[in-house]
Amino acid sequence: MPFVDIRLAGNATREQKAAIVADVTRSLVERLGKPPAAVQVVISEVSTENYGAGGQLVADRAPVPKMGEDANAAVTSR
Repeated sequence: MPFVDIRLAGNATREQKAAIVADVTRSLVERLGKPPAAVQVVISEVSTENYGAGGQLVADRAPVPKMGEDANAAVTSR
């Protein structure tokens, strides 16, 4: 039985999490031949105030631009 543990820095909507679970399940069914009912997925959301990288809290970092967004827009809009 595949068990997938996903950790997200920040929050995702219920719809986003449902899509992640569906995508991961579909991938394991296709690639490993597992039945969908055997695939277990846990999503943990970690507050960006409780997670650090590179010696700095993630909450204190400049926002990462979303796909299709100008990289300079995130910096100049702060």
